[in-house]
Amino acid sequence: MAEEHVKRGFICATAGALSWGMSGTCGQYLFTYYTIDALLLTNMRMIGAGVVLLALVLGLQRPTLVHVLHSPRDMLHIVIFAVFGLITCQATYLSAIEYANAGTATVLQSLNVVLMSTIAAIHLRRLPNAWHMLAILLALGGVFLIATGGDFHHVIISPLALVFGFGSAACSVLYTILPSAQIRKWGTLPVNALAMLIGGMALGLIITPWRASLNLDFSGWMAIAFIVLIGTVASFTLFLRGVGDIGPVKATFIGTLEPLSATVCSFLLLGTPFTATDITGFACILATVYLVTMKTA
Repeated sequence: MAEEHVKRGFICATAGALSWGMSGTCGQYLFTYYTIDALLLTNMRMIGAGVVLLALVLGLQRPTLVHVLHSPRDMLHIVIFAVFGLITCQATYLSAIEYANAGTATVLQSLNVVLMSTIAAIHLRRLPNAWHMLAILLALGGVFLIATGGDFHHVIISPLALVFGFGSAACSVLYTILPSAQIRKWGTLPVNALAMLIGGMALGLIITPWRASLNLDFSGWMAIAFIVLIGTVASFTLFLRGVGDIGPVKATFIGTLEPLSATVCSFLLLGTPFTATDITGFACILATVYLVTMKTA
């Protein structure tokens, strides 16, 4: 039975990571061919995923949901998570895709592993070990290659893409830290379902999506459906199942398939060009995930 769980964990974590990557390519497709921006897509993604996840919670964990709703303290924390964790994480990630491409945005978001390990080292008041320092140097080198193509005198990527890429990495750390106490208490599904719906509604009040003029055809709506159902609900559920079966370290390492998936899909489906320097920069950043998760575990 244990071997079956391990096998299931690897399959689920892999499927979740690949789904995330492919959903990034769908976002790039929407930004390229339709009049939709990152905030509007974030709003649609969160509302859609929130409704689906809430339906799952009502069917599977209704008593837990009732208890959460009757806990003002926990609901306050979930609102904070929704605004400062979910909205910021998804909006910065999709903005990085809008200003660059799915592969670059997803690779830059992978820097969250280095940020998280650095925060942990500071919290524990210990100096980074040799593997951690090497990971930081590789991350910086990778970002340099992606941003400049190896030439100090030129920036070949939009500065906004870098800002949003770094922002998505930092916000991914917030996304991980902010709901930890509530997830331990109530479980992942109820907390994320409520946060998705609350965050989507809050963002909607700000950007007023009902005033937007969308030119979406069948293909556009199918891309949004993929992002909501496969890239958010299914990938989230599958990856967490993988974490439960094989543990967070191995699952995080498998999660590096996400930027690989986004890069390959972006190249094959949308014709996004990537140079040898880009690929080298991607490899440097992804190597940091291995060093941080496997060598410092």
